[in-house]
Amino acid sequence: MSRHQLPDSFPVPAEGPEQWLPDESAETLLVTGIEVLRSEVERIMAAAGGRLRTVRDVQEAAPFWDTAAAVLVGSDILDLPLRRRAPAVLVGLSGDGDSPWQLAAVIGAERVAVLPDASSWLAEYLSRSRSPEAGGLVLGVIGGCGGAGATTASIWLAQAAARHGARVLLVDGDPWGGGLELALAAEDSDGLRWPDLAGASGSIDPYQLADALPVVGGFSFLSWPGRRERAAGVDTGSVSGVLDAARRGYELVVLDIGRGREVLRTFAWECDRLVVLAPAQLRAAVATAQLLQELPPVEISLVVRGKPGAALDEFHIADSVGLPLHGILPEVRGVASATERGRLLEIGQQRSVRRFAATLLDLSGGDPG
Repeated sequence: MSRHQLPDSFPVPAEGPEQWLPDESAETLLVTGIEVLRSEVERIMAAAGGRLRTVRDVQEAAPFWDTAAAVLVGSDILDLPLRRRAPAVLVGLSGDGDSPWQLAAVIGAERVAVLPDASSWLAEYLSRSRSPEAGGLVLGVIGGCGGAGATTASIWLAQAAARHGARVLLVDGDPWGGGLELALAAEDSDGLRWPDLAGASGSIDPYQLADALPVVGGFSFLSWPGRRERAAGVDTGSVSGVLDAARRGYELVVLDIGRGREVLRTFAWECDRLVVLAPAQLRAAVATAQLLQELPPVEISLVVRGKPGAALDEFHIADSVGLPLHGILPEVRGVASATERGRLLEIGQQRSVRRFAATLLDLSGGDPG
């Protein structure tokens, strides 16, 4: 089964982490000619344990590429060996500016680690790369323009997957969105919020995290506080650690992502798959096409928000954006009012919404609704 598709059924994970022994024969491959990067990764690997093989270019790396537990490439590597898997992490330095993310998108790297800031995250990532634990799907939902309905769709997707028996976490990835908990009418629910996790580093136990998060509608959620006072920020290392634990503790993580560049780099690059929402409007299509330049090289599909009398249909929007059309977010009466009153979960019970969510999640047989 592809990591980008939900299973036909959702087995309940075993209680507590499974026992496993790291494969000491598996090695991490680092490809870079930058001595500072090599030294940094060697130091990190010493903390993570395991074996590291370092080479200077892709020609030297080719014989070891596909057998490595993880492949890391430095920001000086511009091309990859033919017919090889994408590198797991592109490693850059703090003075590289925007170039690591731009290069990662070009060569298809799954993640970006800017050193030394991401040292703790990279050590944890390398330690886990030798574990057979598969982990769940992280599905990012993002609006191609403002007001596209990403939060609404995220809530309905989490609700639908939980209804089918999945262990689901809904994550608020928009620090400036006013707090996802308000749309859920769950601001008084006990449990951790993002500021409580500021400064978290290293390995986070996925079961302890799940126990500490609030639950509503059959799924857990992690929100920014829905209050006027500005919440404390959470650095990218803490976000990565939390989402890595979420991946290990849940079968599906639905991530409602904001649109700022830093927010995209913090949250979108953690996703295995992305869904972009756009209204059936020309300006929305242009804005969506521009947004794609900031997104990681993962599977991305388009959902068009339908509206009677729209000048463009969903197929024209998909063609102009250049993304495969995966679904149509139905026009449902009372959504704006329900959002204000925290009643989106009630609307999520409607047949048209359940059908939309089941289609988007690839649930076999749809929703009997």
